[in-house]
Amino acid sequence: MEKMMYVRRIRDLREDNDLTQQQVADALGTSQTMYARYERGANELPIRHLIVLCKLYHVSADYVLGLNNAKTNH
Repeated sequence: MEKMMYVRRIRDLREDNDLTQQQVADALGTSQTMYARYERGANELPIRHLIVLCKLYHVSADYVLGLNNAKTNH
């Protein structure tokens, strides 16, 4: 399993949903610059932001983290 699978997953989810980094950053209550650092893996994604992203994209945390390939736990 890839160490930082979430880096790829959060970028792919954002692109699949036709959102900009700024739009996602606004949903997280952070700056576009900081969100871009999460997507590059320069900063670790805080758990509070992981929760918001899961709700935004309607996916499980396990999916974002690369622990499961199913997007939901249903």
